[in-house]
Amino acid sequence: MAVGRDNMQNPAGGHIPVMPAQVLSLLAAPRGGVVVDCTLGRGGHSRLLAAALGEGGTLIALDQDPAAHTPDALAWTAQSPCRVTTVQEPFSAVEAVLVRLGVGRVDGLLADLGVSSPQLDEAARGFSFREDGPLDMRMDPTRGEPAHALIARLSADELADVIFELGEERHSRKVARALKQDRPTRTLEAAEMLGRVVPRSKDGLHPATRTFQALRMAVNAEMTELETLLAAVPRVLKVGGRAALISFHSLEDRAVKQAFVREAKGCICPPQQPACTCGRWPRLEILTRKPMTPEEDEAQANPRARSAKLRGARRLPDPAGREATW
Repeated sequence: MAVGRDNMQNPAGGHIPVMPAQVLSLLAAPRGGVVVDCTLGRGGHSRLLAAALGEGGTLIALDQDPAAHTPDALAWTAQSPCRVTTVQEPFSAVEAVLVRLGVGRVDGLLADLGVSSPQLDEAARGFSFREDGPLDMRMDPTRGEPAHALIARLSADELADVIFELGEERHSRKVARALKQDRPTRTLEAAEMLGRVVPRSKDGLHPATRTFQALRMAVNAEMTELETLLAAVPRVLKVGGRAALISFHSLEDRAVKQAFVREAKGCICPPQQPACTCGRWPRLEILTRKPMTPEEDEAQANPRARSAKLRGARRLPDPAGREATW
């Protein structure tokens, strides 16, 4: 299961984010600048960004999870050296949020696409197959349908497609039939059933891992959310502004890579066409030809961060001195 932001408990308080040094280096947030953290979580990356921005800077932090906006979770903002504005919205709404706040374009954008450890470790949220809780999995538990309702609503074929496409589970048809038959409503109930249906893999991956990932991604429409965010990146960045995205499985990483490549290419006219008529120009420069990954010491200290991949891009100016509307 993909796990991301705020992965480790810091003895001094708070949480330690994934690849902190790499993120700060890649974003290169300017002192006094404006940065948006699209995945606030428990404030791991946000605290580092706030310190980098310093006095006169502005940090805008989004998270759809109400737990990220409690007084305890946001206590750190009182000591922040820069202005911090938190908004309870999914990261797909980043463009609308910036317009609503009257911010305009920003110097940096960060998104950590993983599930935070507090979410995973709280059994009542239903993300983990190691603790008993309701089979929920909603990032925002006040909206949408929980995983058990999704299982009940979809047909066996539709459910199998979800599990295969989002979880890359080879036994998706068998899994879907079993889920439809048993209709589990608890996490351990589902995990035990999957343990009977899915053979143990040679790498020791739990039989429930891929199915739980697929259900979570479907419940929260995570790939749609990500595609919307990626489309907004060039529009919300200032010229020279940077974006950094951390993914935890191949579907997310592939989507980020392809979006960056598409924006770095620009023109989509056929190669045989003598002149460009589409009007598209390269809006992003890719800063990471290969994704950055955690250093060995971080991977050993924090196993949940091992699958993290960090990609970055920089906003380019329009070579014709104008801004396109696409």
